[in-house]
Amino acid sequence: MKSGLVVLVGRSNVGKSTLLNTLVGTKIAATSFRAQLTRNVIHGVLNMPDGQAVFVDTPGVFKDKKNALTAKLTGKVNTALRDIDVIVYVVDPTREIGTEERAVYGMIRHIDKPKILVINKSDMSPEERKHQASYEAWTDDFDAVIPLSALRASHIHPLKEKVMELLPEGHPFYEGDQLTNIDNEFWIAELIREKIFSVLDKEVPYSVAVEVDTVEEKITETGKEIFSISARILTDQDRYKRMIIGTKGTRIKEIGQMARKELEQALNKKIFLSLEVEVDQHWVERL
Repeated sequence: MKSGLVVLVGRSNVGKSTLLNTLVGTKIAATSFRAQLTRNVIHGVLNMPDGQAVFVDTPGVFKDKKNALTAKLTGKVNTALRDIDVIVYVVDPTREIGTEERAVYGMIRHIDKPKILVINKSDMSPEERKHQASYEAWTDDFDAVIPLSALRASHIHPLKEKVMELLPEGHPFYEGDQLTNIDNEFWIAELIREKIFSVLDKEVPYSVAVEVDTVEEKITETGKEIFSISARILTDQDRYKRMIIGTKGTRIKEIGQMARKELEQALNKKIFLSLEVEVDQHWVERL
């Protein structure tokens, strides 16, 4: 049997979290068209007949903004690159190679571990993937180059097979049907944060976090099971708090409705979701 840690790296918004979800077969990482949504190192477990691969999703490397959040996330990427067995470097051929891409490439180029270059978004037209040749020029630095579509789950099996081929022999890290290292509270918080960015797009910056206070399973008077969830949306300025709440609470209501709907679909239970918005200038320090 084989087993090992497979780190997913890349600059922001290239599809690492989408690829993680596709590989594992269920949604464990929040995804968004907004860059830098991933802030934590998340494990996704893939069990195959010949072994177990634990994929490690990392924050995107984001060089344009010099702030405390970016510095902290870049540190998490560097930490995740230690003591791993295989590197999967995910790139987006619709975007030209720039400062962020060179930063990621420089982080992994000289690490003496097997490396796979994943060229994402293969479902797009050649005209849209106009920078693909620039990434293919790096072929000699990788053990394999695999084009695929994480969003469409296209050409995923060759990646799984190549990862298993490159992993060392070993025992599984996770037993039974456990698919991730994150708990329910963290997963719920990530899902709510995803919906915040979906509703607000670029109106609210990256200074938003979610903390789940309580998750309680209750039985209603009619005998139905219901999950009662209480969570706080944290931001660092009053003006962002007002944006999140919206006029007469319209936006916080929309965020709550979207999150509740997806939670009910995922958990197959009725959900009562209570959301509040608070100003907390120190939430980054708790990451």
